[in-house]
Amino acid sequence: MNKHNDAGSLRRQEAIAGLVRTGHVRSQAELQRLLRHRGIVVAQPTLSRDLRELGLAKTPRGYVAPDATLFQFAPAGLREAKLDRVLRGSALSVRAAGTLVVVKTPAAGAHPVARALDEASLPDVAGTIAGDDTIFLATHSERAARHLARRLTAALERRAVRKGA
Repeated sequence: MNKHNDAGSLRRQEAIAGLVRTGHVRSQAELQRLLRHRGIVVAQPTLSRDLRELGLAKTPRGYVAPDATLFQFAPAGLREAKLDRVLRGSALSVRAAGTLVVVKTPAAGAHPVARALDEASLPDVAGTIAGDDTIFLATHSERAARHLARRLTAALERRAVRKGA
């Protein structure tokens, strides 16, 4: 697994997003201090990369998370490319189960994947529920679940081809 997409970095990125959403984080130094209080030690270059990957923007008032509704208006290709990237880095398996699709991730990895799935606005998905390491995607039919599982599995297969190359 890519060192930048392991369960630890997913946990760290989730903590960063939560801190930015719940308060004013004015600098990377302040963010490092807040993370350290949560038991997460991170180097400045890694923190910079996390901020970039999360799409956080620096404003005069501090870091802000992009409005999720704005991302919904991004081109479908951009949303699906992000989903594929997140799946390749975080999903362990995908399988259809009736009208559900079950996605397994490492511990604490489900929420970032579920967010990418929600942001992708896939037509077969009626709703998403994420636990710690499992995501349930509700679809409208068993056929839709099989189609969605094939589409998500294709991203995982591209990861396997890249690692083997």
